Amino acid sequence: MTAIHVADDERVRVALADRSYDILIGRDLLAEAGAHVAALGARTIGVVTDENVAAIHLPAVAASLRRHGLTVETVIVPAGEKSKSFETLGFVVDGLIAARVERGDVVLALGGGVVGDLAGFAAAILRRGVRCVQAPTSLLAQVDSSVGGKTGINSPRGKNLIGAFHQPSLVLADTSALDTLPPREFRAGYAEVAKYGLIDDEAFFGWLEANHAEVFAGGPARTRAIATSCRAKAGVVARDEHEHGDRALLNLGHTFGHALEAEVAYDGTRLIHGEGVAIGMAMAFRFSAALGLAAPADARRVEAHLAAVGLPTSPKAVPGPLGGPEALFRHMQQDKKVERGRLTFILAHGVGQSFVSRDVEAAQVMAFLESELA
Repeated sequence: MTAIHVADDERVRVALADRSYDILIGRDLLAEAGAHVAALGARTIGVVTDENVAAIHLPAVAASLRRHGLTVETVIVPAGEKSKSFETLGFVVDGLIAARVERGDVVLALGGGVVGDLAGFAAAILRRGVRCVQAPTSLLAQVDSSVGGKTGINSPRGKNLIGAFHQPSLVLADTSALDTLPPREFRAGYAEVAKYGLIDDEAFFGWLEANHAEVFAGGPARTRAIATSCRAKAGVVARDEHEHGDRALLNLGHTFGHALEAEVAYDGTRLIHGEGVAIGMAMAFRFSAALGLAAPADARRVEAHLAAVGLPTSPKAVPGPLGGPEALFRHMQQDKKVERGRLTFILAHGVGQSFVSRDVEAAQVMAFLESELA
């Protein structure tokens, strides 16, 4: 991964030939959104957001867009994972059509990962493709879901099973927006930051172990963590846009985490995405240790850091009842990475040494799930 450096504002380039775009990272970018979006040459901006974000950020964003001569239309959806549904997707697309958002215009996704995935998918299918600007307001969205073009909605049978690759034209990661996040949401987003260190950058993980308090407090350390994460993802996306190779590494912890989210029916009061990822990453390292691939000390190191920032590390930390190993395994069989019926896991030889494995036996998975849920 690229070297880390600190700056007040950052610009990270996602290099995809004629579809390349910038991730801008810094404070007060939402208040300056009009200048950045106007440069794209659109006339009408269809802002898709949720009820919570609309109350906090929509007035400033809309005012900035209008100051630069843009027509602003808004579609507001309920907050929460359950908005990633066919019903809400239809509502968003119909709202954008009613607002006369044309092919040369822009859909602006203003919100966290749910809004980014939903609005990005709506842009991908609206008039067979409309440009999208991602304006992520959560840490998770700024370091992960807003970058790379993965858009989609959930099926009752699994998470993100319906969607399309649709790269944004621009990402505006306003770090000041994170000041309004509830602590639980910020912690959940931090799981995705830690993920980049666990994949292939032990030095970054070590820096997070030493500096996580400053990342949570804000300032240069937070900007550094976000920029490093975005550079890591931008590099992977440039090499493997459609996840045929090492982009699958970005799913570290997600096979287990998505199964847990499906098991609680995407009930955010019990488990939100980043918490599922944290549990999933700890499980991936424990599974790697159980298979003799990694040292138990590495699994303990991962658990210790996630626990230090207040993240759960075990499925037994999920409030309320869970199904047994068979139920979780059924959810895992619907994972997007399943190939010819075989599960794909992201496992590790150690911190910063993750790899893709397609040869794990079902019996090994079941035995591990039984031990985790015992």
